[in-house]
Amino acid sequence: MKKQLFLYLFILSALLNVFTYSYFTRKEAFEKKQQASTSSSAKDSLNVLYNQLVEANYFALENNDNAKEYFYNANLDYTKIIPLVKNALIDYNGSPKGNPYTDQAADGEKKFSINKIKLLNHRWLIADYSNGELWGEALIKYFINKDQTVSFETIQTYLYPKQIE
Repeated sequence: MKKQLFLYLFILSALLNVFTYSYFTRKEAFEKKQQASTSSSAKDSLNVLYNQLVEANYFALENNDNAKEYFYNANLDYTKIIPLVKNALIDYNGSPKGNPYTDQAADGEKKFSINKIKLLNHRWLIADYSNGELWGEALIKYFINKDQTVSFETIQTYLYPKQIE
């Protein structure tokens, strides 16, 4: 009887070991597969985000080789031109009637000021402006003069209608 009990216990422990080994082997394979899938989807997500970033920055001076070549031929450094143009346009916000390149008249004490600027190429920029209530956008042509000053010419502006809440 004692021998049979040990035999049954031995068989039971052998079966438990086989099932435990099988369970952990499958679990490890599943985790590797899951990790590979997660890694693959993370790479895909990064590629999608990178492509969206490239697409969003397509119209940017920093990515426009022709515009950079234009500045190079004019002996100008485009990395210095960007802040020069932005600061020159923002300086007009101090005008008592607001920034004249928004083509919007001041409404009482609320004057239109340019908030954000993006240089598109060696000649154009797009600007976002507001007076605190109304918002708009302007397409502006800029010129770098021989004395390193900047002159502007408004091409077109758009003022969004006031939102009724």
